Amino acid sequence: MPHSLFRKKSLDKIIHDAECGTGDGHSHGGMKKVLGVRDLTFMGVAAVIGAGIFSTIGTAAYNGGPGVIFLFMITAVTCGFTALCYAEFAARVPVSGSAYTYSYVTFGELIAWIIGWALILEYAIGNVVVAISWSAYFNNILKAMGVNLPDWLTIGYQTAKMSYMEALQAGKPVEGMLYLKAPLVFGIPFIVNLPAFVIVGLITILAYIGINESRKSANFMVGLKLIVLVFIAVVGFWIIFSTGTTANWTPFLPEGMGGVMKSVSSVFFAYIGFDAISTTAEECSNPQKDLPKGMIYSLLICTVVYVVTALVITGLVNYKEFKEVADPLAYVFDKINMHKIGFVISISAVIAATSVMLVFQIGQPRIWMSMSRDGLLPPRFSRLSPRFKTPAFATIITGFLVGIPVLFVDDKLMTDLTSIGTLFAFVLVCGGVLYLPRIQKKTGKFQIPYINGKFLTPLVVALFIFLFRERLAGCLRNIEAENYQEVLFLVFVVAAIVIAFLSFLRNYSLIPVLGVLCCLYLMIEIPPNSWKVFFGWMACGLTIYFLYGRRKSKLRG
Repeated sequence: MPHSLFRKKSLDKIIHDAECGTGDGHSHGGMKKVLGVRDLTFMGVAAVIGAGIFSTIGTAAYNGGPGVIFLFMITAVTCGFTALCYAEFAARVPVSGSAYTYSYVTFGELIAWIIGWALILEYAIGNVVVAISWSAYFNNILKAMGVNLPDWLTIGYQTAKMSYMEALQAGKPVEGMLYLKAPLVFGIPFIVNLPAFVIVGLITILAYIGINESRKSANFMVGLKLIVLVFIAVVGFWIIFSTGTTANWTPFLPEGMGGVMKSVSSVFFAYIGFDAISTTAEECSNPQKDLPKGMIYSLLICTVVYVVTALVITGLVNYKEFKEVADPLAYVFDKINMHKIGFVISISAVIAATSVMLVFQIGQPRIWMSMSRDGLLPPRFSRLSPRFKTPAFATIITGFLVGIPVLFVDDKLMTDLTSIGTLFAFVLVCGGVLYLPRIQKKTGKFQIPYINGKFLTPLVVALFIFLFRERLAGCLRNIEAENYQEVLFLVFVVAAIVIAFLSFLRNYSLIPVLGVLCCLYLMIEIPPNSWKVFFGWMACGLTIYFLYGRRKSKLRG
């Protein structure tokens, strides 16, 4: 099918291309195979324990109270199902490209392009958010050391303008606001987030230099921040139980599960990145064995850390105090007059955010590289540096793609968009496993345990409908007046019923199906405005595909 939109690559061809190289990009030899289980686990922790635990966990706690730990567990289970599916693919397709390459095998070229484009959204915009969070904590450290950068060099133009417009609409005084007092360039306020731009540049250089240097840096930063988080947990629980502030955990679910689910975007954003290690398959010593272990181990470690941290911060202070608190961990220790610990936490946040950016900045160029190998992007994206054996041009482009926006944009507008792109990729990865041919179990290779979902999947869907029967009945009664959120809920219910029916007919494996259902449900809880931007991004990607990728594809023949 040389002209089909859904032409597929065989597993043998993908592995052969990775080993032999295609085009100019691989004439200098392959990538360095230096990553083991510990390195992959640490890279997963590096990607996940970052902005989420030092910033968005506060928003989640404010909305859901102490019971937000249930959302962390739900999200971890969802990511766990997805991680198992990633691990199945990684064991069979041990090459760079992550979900993009996996989709090329199972769904074909068009879907693979869409996934690749969604992953670019995940890593690029995710790093924009993390870089802005890094800048906020870094500026706090500078101020504590007596160094004060001009305000117009510490936040983005969009953030300053939004604050100004909100003040105008609320009838509040605007004199002295940054948007009005910043220096003008061609009549426009010059407001840029310089620290965020600088750190993106430095991280890009480190990613360019090589995977070995990146591995060592990531391992060091992960070890340091885990030590700090263990220290916070020990001190926090000691204070909670010695001073009797356990009353802050009551009520445990002040707004019920509805309040907990309001923070889907914030909590899921905290987990984004564990899949990035699958992009390093060609740099693993034994990808079939080590990649699955690295994913699962990192996910387990991160879930324990998130649950413990959520319990600590909601035990030290009442959950209501976390409204609009950007640095919840530092805030709670400042609140109980332990300012030195708050300062240490700010330093840890900077280290944590740096490690997240490093993993994302490693992952995205390898997506570009894989797409270029297939002819869907220009050949320069797949060229390796003769000296460092990294995708040189793709790494530089990634630096600009992340570095330019961090100067101007507001991070809050980006979080939901990152989550929806990632969940979309997760849905297709889990669904793709269902279409992989059955193979005989081999020693040293991971394989998802087959659990027949013929009856279990319909039972799970029926249980969901029963538990959410009141919401479903309300949607059906008032369908003409419902908002987009409830319409999305109805769409999910219909999709779940269809999936249950197919599972009954085709005996689908339970774990991938549960992964699809969980990811779809989290998607419909993301605000509808993010869907509009997401579809706009997809439209741009499809335009590039039809103008260039489809014509240049190496499967075109």
